Amino acid sequence: MRLTAIEEPKGLKMRLAYAWSRRALGTAITPLKVVYARVPKALDLGRAMSKFLQSPFRIEKELVFLIESYTAGLNKCGFCLDIAKAQAMRVRPGVVEKIAALAEFRASAKFSARERAALAYVEATTRDKHVSDDVFAALKEHFSDEEIVEITMVNAAENFYNMINIPLEIESDGLCALVPGARREKAAAQA
Repeated sequence: MRLTAIEEPKGLKMRLAYAWSRRALGTAITPLKVVYARVPKALDLGRAMSKFLQSPFRIEKELVFLIESYTAGLNKCGFCLDIAKAQAMRVRPGVVEKIAALAEFRASAKFSARERAALAYVEATTRDKHVSDDVFAALKEHFSDEEIVEITMVNAAENFYNMINIPLEIESDGLCALVPGARREKAAAQA
C-alpha cells in the first residue's frame, strides 16, 4: 500500500463511517482509512454510488455481482474482488461458485446466454473502452435499453472504484472470512 492507513479518523462524520463499516463488514475497510479519511468530502460520493448500487435494478442482483466481480478481476483490483465476493456471500451465496468460474464464462454451462452477453459487453468496455457492433447486438438480444444502461453504470462504477484502489495499491481486506458463517464453512472444509 502506498499510503499509510489512518486508524483513528478525525471528525464525527469519519468516526461514524468507520463504525458503520465495522458493523456492516466486520472491519473499517482500507479505502475508508486511506482515501476517505484524507478526503472526507469524497465520502458523500462513495455513499451515493453505494446507495445506487444497492438500489433495485431491472437486471438481476446476481448479475450485478457478476459484473462487479468480473470488472474487478479484469482490472486486477484485489480489494474490489474481495468486497464483491463478500457482499455476494451475504446476499446471494449461490453466486460465489459462478464468480469463481468467471474466467470461463463463455464456455461454462453455469452461465446463461443473457449473462454471457452482459459479461462480454463488460469485458469489451473495461479492456478496450469500446464495444463492437457484434457485442452490442448480442447484448440487445437479451436486454432492454434500460437494462443496458444499468449494466453500463454498474460496470462504470466498478471501474471507478478500481481506479482508486489500484494505483494506491489497496489490496484485499480478507472480507470474505468475516462474513458470518464463513469461518465455520472454512473450518468444516479443512476438517
